[in-house]
Amino acid sequence: MSRLWAPVTRWGEFRRRQLAALEESNRIAARAADASDPGAPSSGAGKELDGGDTVDELLAEAEGGPAAGASGPPPGPPDGPPDGLPSGALPGGAPFGVVGRPLNRHSPFYIGFFGATGAMLAVGLWHMVGRLTTTLTVLVVAVFLTLALNPIVDRLVARGVRRSGSVTIVFSGVIVVFVLLGFLVIPPVVAQGAELAQSAPGWVQDTLNSRWVRELDRNYDVIDKLQAELSAKLADQRFLEGILGGLLGAGRAVVSGAFQVLTILVLTLYFLASLPRVKHAAYAVVPASRRTRVVSLSEEIMRRVGSYAIGQVAIATLNAVLSWVMMSIVGIPYAAVLAVSVGLLGLIPMVGATLGAVLVCLVAFFDEPQKAIVAGVYYLVYQQIENYLVAPRIMQRTVSVPGPVTVVAALVGGALLGVLGALLAIPVAAGLLLLYEEVLVPRQRQH
Repeated sequence: MSRLWAPVTRWGEFRRRQLAALEESNRIAARAADASDPGAPSSGAGKELDGGDTVDELLAEAEGGPAAGASGPPPGPPDGPPDGLPSGALPGGAPFGVVGRPLNRHSPFYIGFFGATGAMLAVGLWHMVGRLTTTLTVLVVAVFLTLALNPIVDRLVARGVRRSGSVTIVFSGVIVVFVLLGFLVIPPVVAQGAELAQSAPGWVQDTLNSRWVRELDRNYDVIDKLQAELSAKLADQRFLEGILGGLLGAGRAVVSGAFQVLTILVLTLYFLASLPRVKHAAYAVVPASRRTRVVSLSEEIMRRVGSYAIGQVAIATLNAVLSWVMMSIVGIPYAAVLAVSVGLLGLIPMVGATLGAVLVCLVAFFDEPQKAIVAGVYYLVYQQIENYLVAPRIMQRTVSVPGPVTVVAALVGGALLGVLGALLAIPVAAGLLLLYEEVLVPRQRQH
């Protein structure tokens, strides 16, 4: 029976709320009329509505009892403006007219309109985030570098150096490292590119004069067909536009990459200089009752992220230096460029060192297969030493993430953000693991 009467009960409650809002609107209109025309007869809550029924009678009918106004009108606000307000001013502070009825938040039009508005805002924000992917990536890298360099700045500050001086020293060291990498990479690449451009015509001529090419040309007329196809391509405007567009795109990519690196360095400098103020402003938003715990957890997460970054850079740098020494001894070409590539790939967890080793072995194989064998044996031995001796000693004071969590975090981060996601996966996983251990598990124990 209660289920059968539930719609009737809800309709009665809705009707009572509707009539109460109408009665309040009539009272406001009556007070405004009395204030503007003091000689007019006063209108109260018992003003008749359409059909001759008063508000009190309709409310009583909806409630199923006697009229609430049988013994007189219900008490309400006094007629006329309160003392101190100008003539015609309403108690709500609206001197320009009668306050209208509030919107019915249970109306389907209200719910549909604001629901659709919220959905459109969500879609617009999603598209905006998609367009800001490059900017957000630059911001995340700058924050990551800031957290990696901040422990060094804090150590200098603890030794009595002012923070501005500490930031200057650390950032100058970063600039020196980038300049050294540029001197190591750019000159060999330019020299070897020029050598390749000079040698390319001779390689083409030697290939055309080889015996197997002449046999193919005698049997299938390959050279004439290639020349005809090349002439047709050179006469095709779309083909030339595609080549020029690719070259311009490569140039734009180089310029954009240099601009992004410069932007990251500038943001890192600003973040390092203002990090204490930024953290203080962020902590001030947290309620005072929870601020101490939030500050301690946040500081521990930032410490883990910074320590992990420093440890990973140390391991990758050691791998690059030893790889350069090995390649110089064995005689593998492009040793400096390959060493820098090995160091950069070594920043990627789990697979970075292996990718660097494969790259070096491929270059050595095309030079001499014996050199590739030597490089393969070296990397096989080195990675065992790094995985079981070097990395545990460096990482023991940074992050302690279980192996399965590391694998899953690296896979998810790489799928979402590529190389950047793989770089940030482990420190993010370490922060989430800390929240799990210090927040979620104790809360579940209390219940």
